[in-house]
Amino acid sequence: MKNLKRLLYLKFARSINKNNNSVPVPTIISENTRVNGDIISGTILHIDGHVVGDISCDELVIGVKGVVEGAVTVKNLQLYGTLNGRVAAESIFIAKSAKLIGDATHVTIAIEPGAFIDGRCMRVGEPIPAEGAKPDLMITDASKNKKKAEVK
Repeated sequence: MKNLKRLLYLKFARSINKNNNSVPVPTIISENTRVNGDIISGTILHIDGHVVGDISCDELVIGVKGVVEGAVTVKNLQLYGTLNGRVAAESIFIAKSAKLIGDATHVTIAIEPGAFIDGRCMRVGEPIPAEGAKPDLMITDASKNKKKAEVK
């Protein structure tokens, strides 16, 4: 049933793609496939197999049984399987079934409880101000405030 749904989805996506080039058809590396080498794609890449090499694409989905060994540079990463290597992405989602071994740089990240991460997650971009904080707020010494209160 799962294969039938996937086949129907791909046929539907291809038929839409013939009429309108704005709908990308994902590249799928299936469960029993092993790729040795770098992959560069301008669209969506879904990996359920094993890839040894660097990956560069717009969106990468590593399925539950998917394994990637190498550096990943993407706009969006959805990790459900195993990634062993460095990640540079705008947006990262790490599911509870995922295993990330390596450092990740990101703009936004979401991590489900139970996910395994062995490395550093480093945010890049503008710092996020604290909620309700004023940028011109001056921090004063509490001991000076006490003395002023005692003088009155």
